Amino acid sequence: MLQLSLFSPWYAYRLFKEYTNFTPADYIRRLKLSRSALCLRDLECKVIDVAFNLGFQSVDGYQRAFLREFGCNPSEYAKSPIPLPLFIPYGVIYNEIRKEYKKMEQVKNIFIQLIHKPERKVLVKRGTKAEDYFAYCEEVGCDVWGLLTSIKSISGEPVCLWLPEHYRQEGTSLYVQGVEVSKDYNGEIPEGFDVMILPEADYLMFQGEPFLEENYCQAIEHVQEAINKYNPETIGYIWDTSNPRIQIEPIGKRGYIEMIAVNKK
Repeated sequence: MLQLSLFSPWYAYRLFKEYTNFTPADYIRRLKLSRSALCLRDLECKVIDVAFNLGFQSVDGYQRAFLREFGCNPSEYAKSPIPLPLFIPYGVIYNEIRKEYKKMEQVKNIFIQLIHKPERKVLVKRGTKAEDYFAYCEEVGCDVWGLLTSIKSISGEPVCLWLPEHYRQEGTSLYVQGVEVSKDYNGEIPEGFDVMILPEADYLMFQGEPFLEENYCQAIEHVQEAINKYNPETIGYIWDTSNPRIQIEPIGKRGYIEMIAVNKK
């Protein structure tokens, strides 16, 4: 890569640190440790196998690094996973909290699917006034996503929610981030989080086409415009405003996704 870029190792190091706020070694170390935590959480594997599979030179070195990073021993964590501040490797373009708006040059397709969600708990971190992702990150910080990712979700990943008024507390935000867990979840609740119980409900899932990382704001805008124009009565449903509107992390290779609750007409 250095030969292709024609950058010297020193200059490449400086650029990497400038755009990620981490040295290459710190970035790789935190990424490997976070991936190892997910392996220990989700797979029946030995600590020694995780350590060597992810390139650590010794089990002792891996255990010490895991303890320094997360404050617990990997063996103990594997037996009883708790919420951890995982490292989320966002691209450098995502490091800009707000993006300059650009209109999409081409019309993109939106895929719509009816899905069902069971009754469940949602562990949420509330903001104060935030109504969207950008304001929420400014109020709460973006690092909360790593903590949410460490909690095993029934939907496979964390969610962002726009809450109806009856789910909000006085002086808290419309927009929150959280993780959906089973209704009988009795695991640790991270400090500063609240637990909500959401009823089973049908949702219309709106999914845009894959997009380039630098176009994520336009991808969100396009899906939201399609939602605003869509009439669910054409398929025998009406909007259900008593349930939260759900946003999934924008990932370019799968397209932007939002879910809106509906009731049969």
